[in-house]
Amino acid sequence: MRLAPVVLCLGVLFAAPLVEAATTSYSVRNRRIEPNQPLAVALQEAGLPPEQVSAVISALEGVFDFRKSRVGDQFRLVLREGELDFFGYRQSAVDEWQVRRDGDRFVGSKRAIEVEKQVAVVSLEVNSSLYEAALAAGEDPLIGMVLADVFAWDIDFYRDVRRGDRARAVVEKFVSKGRFLRYGEVLAASYQGESVGKKRVFRYELPDGKPSFFQEDGASARKAFLKSPLKYAHVTSTFGSRFHPVLQYVKAHNGVDYAASVGTPVWAVADGTVTVAANTGAGGNTVCLRHSNGFETCYLHLSRFGQGVRAGARVSQKQVIALSGNTGRSTGPHLHYALKRSGHYVNPLNQNFPRTEPLPKSLLADFRAKVAPLAERLDAVSVAQASAQP
Repeated sequence: MRLAPVVLCLGVLFAAPLVEAATTSYSVRNRRIEPNQPLAVALQEAGLPPEQVSAVISALEGVFDFRKSRVGDQFRLVLREGELDFFGYRQSAVDEWQVRRDGDRFVGSKRAIEVEKQVAVVSLEVNSSLYEAALAAGEDPLIGMVLADVFAWDIDFYRDVRRGDRARAVVEKFVSKGRFLRYGEVLAASYQGESVGKKRVFRYELPDGKPSFFQEDGASARKAFLKSPLKYAHVTSTFGSRFHPVLQYVKAHNGVDYAASVGTPVWAVADGTVTVAANTGAGGNTVCLRHSNGFETCYLHLSRFGQGVRAGARVSQKQVIALSGNTGRSTGPHLHYALKRSGHYVNPLNQNFPRTEPLPKSLLADFRAKVAPLAERLDAVSVAQASAQP
């Protein structure tokens, strides 16, 4: 009888080839792509003969872009009587490629994996941190990153979060066979916090096709500047005079220091033009941006610059311009962030920037009609929680 078992390898499920008879000899080899190891080399080091390596590579040409092979990718070889019968290559839960024997030739394909998009309501109550709140609600902690992106103009998710704060979101979820894969777009979100008050925003697609977030009255959720250059950051040194840890004397600290491990993405707090992207000595690798209305921001002690970030380049708000580091005169991994207005340093933490343009009046009726059901879903969560209180 022909059976199609499922083989578990490295914590990942691959569909196994058909077993023709109990007496057929099979062997399975599970491997990962190592640093500086092209797929062909990985196959050779897994013991596949050169002619079969060539057959696999040829079968995948036009199906898989070998330049996108990454360290840690998993692959599996199934040998029948010592000859390659099946090759499986996996990058994620939804990105998997296969090569199967078809007579005397091999055929490559991308495995079709059914992905379903659902719209769900996520409700979090903060007792210690947003991370713990997500786990307590049975959600992936990445929902915290999603909310940090939505409320980046109003909430610093390290400094502003308090015990008892509540967050809700109507968000897309992508699942495969009941298994959560990732979050999609946030369609609506609310945050009730002790230090920030109540925030409530809705995603709306403008006539030019670009989505943006707006408050319920049509006011923009966007501001000219974000609250922080990092999604999550712990302020270790504030603006003003301080005892310098390296120079060992009191010195003006013209910015804010954030604790950040090496490689943490740093984003532009506003649209602007790059004026500096170089090593500045004490500041280490530094990026400075010139913004409208006489503002300038600088980001110091970086490990790497973002792609295309060079003097004269235009960058947009929320674009990753660099990775944090420990370069220059630094006692440990962190990001120094400075803000200038009309050539003078100002405290980034006490600025109140205006919101961008609201929705045109001609779009308000359409906006209200589209966000009304989303608002009902947010409110339904509130009612359910309130009724559950003793």
